[in-house]
Amino acid sequence: MTFAVIQTGGKQYKVEAGDVLHIEKLPDNKAGDKLTFDQVLLLDDGTTTKIGAPYIEGAKVMASLVEEGKGKKVLVVKYRPKSRYFKKNGHRQPFAEVKIESVG
Repeated sequence: MTFAVIQTGGKQYKVEAGDVLHIEKLPDNKAGDKLTFDQVLLLDDGTTTKIGAPYIEGAKVMASLVEEGKGKKVLVVKYRPKSRYFKKNGHRQPFAEVKIESVG
């Protein structure tokens, strides 16, 4: 079983073929687009492990964009007692759902 550790959106993910991930939104893409992640930090095929410094040259992870959306609403509340100060804001973080097709 081959797996890799990739970096995208300032975060690192351990991926295998067939995985579905929620990652940071990627610019200028639509559902069904093919994506290539070339920032591969680690690659393991079961017998050997390659570790990049910082990335492995020539290693790529192929994926397809399933959908883009927004996460659940997170409420941000600021409150000061005895001073009539109350602020309430909501935030929905955009995400991209990708399906990993091949690791290598």
